[in-house]
Amino acid sequence: MTEKPSMDGDEDGAWLTESQCQSQLALTSDANEINDGDRPAWDSKIQYVLAQVGFSVGLGNVWRFPYLCHQNGGGAFMLLYVFLLVVVGVPLFFMELAAGQSIRQGSIGVWKHISPKFAGIGYSSCLVCFYVALYYNVIIAWSLFYLGNSFQYPLPWENCPIDVAANDTVKECAGSSATSYFWFRKALNISNSIEESGEFNSIMTGCLLAAWTIVSLAMIKGIKSSAKVMYFSSVFPYVVLFIFLIRGLTLDGALEGITYMFYPRLETWGNMQVWRQAATQVFFALGLGYGSVIAYSSYNPVQNNCHRDALMVSGINFMTSVLASLVVFVILGFRAKNIAKDCVAENVRLLSNMWIQEGRRGWPGFNLTEPTSLSVSDYREWYSGFGATLALNLTDCNLEEEMKKGVEGTGLAFIAFTEVMALFPASPFWSALFFLMLLNLGMSTMFGTMQGILTPLMDNFPPLGRHRTLLTVFSCALGFLLGLLFTQRSGNYFVAMFDDYSATLPLVIVVIFETISVSWVYGTDRFLDDIEDMLKWRPPVVYKYLWKYVCLLAMIGLLAASLLRMVFKRPTYTAWNESTASEMTLEYPGWALAVIVLLIVFASLPVPIGYIHSILRRRRLLRGESVEDVGKEVDRDMYTKCSSIEQLDLSSNLATPEEDGIRPRTTFLPVGSEHYRLLPQQEEEEEDEEEQDTGV
Repeated sequence: MTEKPSMDGDEDGAWLTESQCQSQLALTSDANEINDGDRPAWDSKIQYVLAQVGFSVGLGNVWRFPYLCHQNGGGAFMLLYVFLLVVVGVPLFFMELAAGQSIRQGSIGVWKHISPKFAGIGYSSCLVCFYVALYYNVIIAWSLFYLGNSFQYPLPWENCPIDVAANDTVKECAGSSATSYFWFRKALNISNSIEESGEFNSIMTGCLLAAWTIVSLAMIKGIKSSAKVMYFSSVFPYVVLFIFLIRGLTLDGALEGITYMFYPRLETWGNMQVWRQAATQVFFALGLGYGSVIAYSSYNPVQNNCHRDALMVSGINFMTSVLASLVVFVILGFRAKNIAKDCVAENVRLLSNMWIQEGRRGWPGFNLTEPTSLSVSDYREWYSGFGATLALNLTDCNLEEEMKKGVEGTGLAFIAFTEVMALFPASPFWSALFFLMLLNLGMSTMFGTMQGILTPLMDNFPPLGRHRTLLTVFSCALGFLLGLLFTQRSGNYFVAMFDDYSATLPLVIVVIFETISVSWVYGTDRFLDDIEDMLKWRPPVVYKYLWKYVCLLAMIGLLAASLLRMVFKRPTYTAWNESTASEMTLEYPGWALAVIVLLIVFASLPVPIGYIHSILRRRRLLRGESVEDVGKEVDRDMYTKCSSIEQLDLSSNLATPEEDGIRPRTTFLPVGSEHYRLLPQQEEEEEDEEEQDTGV
């Protein structure tokens, strides 16, 4: 048998021994190396940054983070969020960026190469991305509907409609508000519960078709087409947020809103639910586990400074959340101040009528003959001294109590904000601007979500990669057909179900196994070595301990807290009751709970299935397959440091020693300037020789 010379010029011919089993295997696959020249790439660094920022900065930054800040201690919640972002969010984000950039594949290929036993992680990520894409595009469809209705004056949600038959205001609208009525009845035509499905909403079905068409056209050429859209969709929301902030600061009540936002209520740190919500928000704000971060970074050049990108994108994400919170709180402060003024005016009217009936003039405690001159603060001061003693149904018109009535999600965007914008001069302009911003925020995140589906499939299944356009169109068409579930009258309840349960637990499970595969299977030291090869400098050693212990324990704790909450608190949803014209909290019926469980289980199953499949396949090969097949399996599966001698024993059993007794050695083929992959030994050239030199 012919001995192969060392590729690195090692003339001593050092052999693979138990003490020398620290050699690094390349993270790059053979198929990836072959096709790497054909792999798309970002035209510039700004394109990549805008794509990552556009994906991570989504609707949650505008309507979820401000609500959590509002409900959980204001400035205290922000400090807690920053702490968890630094010790958990940034390290995990950096880990995904580095893995994608090094291996240059989607989530399926990345985790398959880091550890074949955890190949199911990538498939779970794809499934969760598909779940999110289904309902997220429905929210974009809602934004399209409101955007289309913004080009009329007055806005259709400014006033309640008139019931022609009764010649009076529609009862449902009179019992709630014009904005609530337009949202629940005109936009959604919502049913009273999730069990009343009703017919399809034709208008929303058309808007959903338009939303999927936009996504398909933007994604049809891969990152080459979507990256160009990112220049507008990622930047425009910031322009609108600054415009709204400047406008909001001129409103009466803006200062009260900002004060309420930043005032720290440190006692909330003792509540474990606050920690759970902060960790969950960090987790979802950065888009961890979706596979989109990995997909985007896989189109980077290998030498790109992904550590700087992780810090930059995380910082931009947090500052965007703060900017959005400022906008939301100045708007909510203005809204609360108007409600308080209306409250004072109504109470003044009641008191004035009483004074007139009793022939009195002036108010007890004030030398005022004109009660309409009372401000909110003056009225509250009067009420605390005298108002509570009067036998009238008066309230203290507390501004802070109105601020405490937090609004999140669709309620913030489609009810609270629309109510405020109806009060602005030139209200159609502000409304169109706001919903165009929501549309772009949603689209940027949607592009990243779809990339988290398409990139792994095209990388792992070459036939799909050769038909990118067909795959994109088919995926969007399938998403539209399945999305019809959300356009029926009960569709909003299914959106809430998917948003609350379909992604949370599966993504946490995915990230837990990502961290295990990097930290405990592949090894943090080796992973840092790979990053050092890419960046030409070694990241701080603190990442080793954050990945191995802090991040892993934090994710396990988040999973446990979420599971316990689901077990001890039956899942509920908020329904709209048409007869009472109000919202109410209902428990999910049994079949809906079964759907929730199936969504979670179905998205999590690929991880254990992939692990079991890898174990069974390895055992089958070791028992009866050919030497060549076993060698390939060992070569593919050997991604951990061989501290034990099991793999060496297997290698010695498979390889046939030369007649002179010299053991075959491991040789490496340089791949570029940063990576090295294991080079299998060449087969014996003589056809009549039965034995092969199988290298590990």
